Amino acid sequence: MVEYPIHLVFSAFPENALRIQIEGLLAGLARSAAESLSASANREGAAVHVAMDLADIRQSCQGDPEAYRRLIERHQEYVGGVLWRFSRDRRVHEELVQDVFVEAYLGLGRYHGKAPFAHWLSRIATRVGYRYWKQVARQKKKENFTLQEWDQVPDDSPEKMDPGQAAELVHHLLAQLRPRDRLVLTLRYLEGCDVAETARRIGWTRSMVKVQARRARKKLENLVAQAGKESII
Repeated sequence: MVEYPIHLVFSAFPENALRIQIEGLLAGLARSAAESLSASANREGAAVHVAMDLADIRQSCQGDPEAYRRLIERHQEYVGGVLWRFSRDRRVHEELVQDVFVEAYLGLGRYHGKAPFAHWLSRIATRVGYRYWKQVARQKKKENFTLQEWDQVPDDSPEKMDPGQAAELVHHLLAQLRPRDRLVLTLRYLEGCDVAETARRIGWTRSMVKVQARRARKKLENLVAQAGKESII
């Protein structure tokens, strides 16, 4: 399964041991996130893949199922990586990936080749994942979050923590936020999208992305501070 890239830096946490743990933990994972994003960008930008995608899309629109199967095989790892941010339940994750390729197939006629096919898929994947989060929120399901797990993070070298364990901690923390706030933080800091890419993926303006990201960060900081206070009491 793909790793869960982490590239989130908190600049306004209270000056306490928890802030130090979080910053060190996330900084230790930033390097692997950058390598993953770079590899993905190189894969998407390869001219040979673009040509192959366009050919298979044309054939898919003409009713060739093998052509669409090739598209799925070529991009399923990338789509799976995007959806892994939205659910770490393997059964749910598999269903979300399937939903993306079903929606992509039904909408192939709207793809005009102005951007790499993977970019178009990423927007569909974001929409599918966000829809899942909103569904979960309507059902009032929420993952339990306590700071007891943070006790496992080494005070001196939090970056030495196992990446998988670190990813789970961050995932559980972000799951406490509303889907809208969780989405903008996930794209901006976990996937490393800049403001323009985040706006493209969500369908917002750049100004809205900046405002929502700032508000979401503040809510996350308040959540951690509040939980920390409760854990002391």
